Amino acid sequence: MPTIPSNAPGVPLSPFDDRDGWIWWNGRFVPWREARPHVLTHGLHYASAVFEGERAYAGHIFRLRDHTNRLIESARILGFSLPWDAATIDAACIETLARNGLTEGYLRPIAWRGSEEMGVAARATRPNLAIAAWEWPSYFAPEVRMRGIRLAMAPWRRPAPETAPTAAKATGLYMIGTMSKHAAMDAGFDDALMLDWKGDVAEATGANVFFVFDGALHTPTPVGFLDGITRRSVMALARHRQIRVVERTIAETEIARAGEVFLAGTAAEVTPVREIAGHGEFAPGQVTEALLRDYAALVRMPPESVARRVA
Repeated sequence: MPTIPSNAPGVPLSPFDDRDGWIWWNGRFVPWREARPHVLTHGLHYASAVFEGERAYAGHIFRLRDHTNRLIESARILGFSLPWDAATIDAACIETLARNGLTEGYLRPIAWRGSEEMGVAARATRPNLAIAAWEWPSYFAPEVRMRGIRLAMAPWRRPAPETAPTAAKATGLYMIGTMSKHAAMDAGFDDALMLDWKGDVAEATGANVFFVFDGALHTPTPVGFLDGITRRSVMALARHRQIRVVERTIAETEIARAGEVFLAGTAAEVTPVREIAGHGEFAPGQVTEALLRDYAALVRMPPESVARRVA
């Protein structure tokens, strides 16, 4: 049976629309249950929305400004500007965490076009921004994560940059991730590995992928999918350990010769992979274990120390 993570998307301990707490909404806090956009919101009908996934550790939101900058840039790519600057959004994230009594947790800022206009054209819509925070210990069940997860091959591919705004963290781009993950779980796997439009390795449904070949760390060049913030953090940690890091096109046929495989993302953190369907089994080795430990230590450093370490 597929692993159901605690409080995972789609299988919450309680519905996400029926909780105690506060959500930052366009500059003010509203009770959690009252944070409801109208059904004729443009973002719902046309996926004109962008978001971030952030984690807080020991009271600090990991690489907060990097996430905020990406949110603003994602909105710009989709053609709308947020009327809040990065400092205001950062402060709202920090206050949302505190207002909900959390020092460890997950944050979800989301920006979308409103309900002032309906149709493909959306120039009359106003942008909205909401920020929620909740406790979310692990994307995968801890006992599964530590022994490694199993990946199916996704039935969908990441699109070419000419066909979708792939440099944005846009909601519509995750539709094929959801479909691919559901197919994997139905087949008894934990997640899926996606190829790009050319048939080369891209990423998992919500995290970047790394392979260890002959002691060096290899990861696909981020074309057609996001250059993740956790991805860049892991690469910096590897270089700090004098591990050679290679960004390149990785063919599907190369997977089988990898010595180690792991995923990296805000939700997944650093998660070993023990099987990729049709391409073999793997065991967490020295590189994966070292980077898992290093990342776990990095996220609990003060923000100024993080900035120095990943520079």
